[in-house]
Amino acid sequence: MLLAAGGGRRLGGRPKALLEHRGRPLVEHAVRVLRDGGCGPVHVVLGAAAAEVRQRADLAGCVLTENPAWAEGMGSSLRAGLTSLAGSGAEAALVLLVDQPGIGAQAVARVRGAYRSSSSLAAASYGGKRGHPVLFGADRWADVAATAVGDRGARAYLGAHEEAITLVECSDVSQAYDIDTVEDLIHLE
Repeated sequence: MLLAAGGGRRLGGRPKALLEHRGRPLVEHAVRVLRDGGCGPVHVVLGAAAAEVRQRADLAGCVLTENPAWAEGMGSSLRAGLTSLAGSGAEAALVLLVDQPGIGAQAVARVRGAYRSSSSLAAASYGGKRGHPVLFGADRWADVAATAVGDRGARAYLGAHEEAITLVECSDVSQAYDIDTVEDLIHLE
């Protein structure tokens, strides 16, 4: 699942999904990373400028969900994405954020490989520090959604279940920086 609803408030209101990376919208890059990492079908949660994202980005084959409450923060997008997965037959959700282009397919594949059961809980680790992507077995979705509020997403849930998380070291294959401010745009090509 790709969370791509952010409005880029600290970027002057430039929706993150539409930031250009390697000549295409950043959302396309993130979808490709998920697919190349072995995930599918890819569910994409849109919000800010959703109509423009649909028009400009090639999201063929993706399940698109629009989060009308995207301005509330990442928590509402995570809830929308988990709702879109309900009844899909998926056994787990691997969650990636659109504003982390330094995370590649190898990190996705490693975290995906940590899946063991519908109660699995795994996250990429960068130098021992938990980061994205994060994998939630389907048995955990309702509890994750219940705690996903504001810009904190699943942070409260993960903090409360720290002992159950399988950390998967990914610092040798990815960089976990965010594109949050104008200064961060130097990371885009």
